[in-house]
Amino acid sequence: MKRLVVLFILLAMPAIAVLPDERLADPALEARARALSQELRCLVCQNQSIDDSNADLAHDLRVLVRERLGAGDSDAQVLAYLTSRYGDYVLLRPPVKPTTWLLWFGPPLLLVAGGLAILLAWRRRRADTPTRSVPLSADEQARLARLLKEGG
Repeated sequence: MKRLVVLFILLAMPAIAVLPDERLADPALEARARALSQELRCLVCQNQSIDDSNADLAHDLRVLVRERLGAGDSDAQVLAYLTSRYGDYVLLRPPVKPTTWLLWFGPPLLLVAGGLAILLAWRRRRADTPTRSVPLSADEQARLARLLKEGG
């Protein structure tokens, strides 16, 4: 039973796609490369970092990141190089700028619009429902009785 639990735990863990031959000898550079790889999107996979992806393009991007770091580029320079080559889509957290406003502000605006639509529908339904009847006063009851006698 313990083996089965361990197996399920191992299967539930995220796959680490970095191959041993990709790793850098310098632990500090490797740590920077891993941090950068977790910020970059695999262009083949959907919402998966290149650190987690087994795709060939992800492998190529991991190698490219390590080459740029080995050449002395800073983290910002590596990210700038990749975004100039692949666009903001390569970043898992793209910057907020006019070209990405829809991406950043679209979901909250849709949520607010949906909430307003529900509120308006609720108010309209509430306005359409008949109000509770108010009991007649003594004068109104007497008048109603007179009208019923005259009509009948």
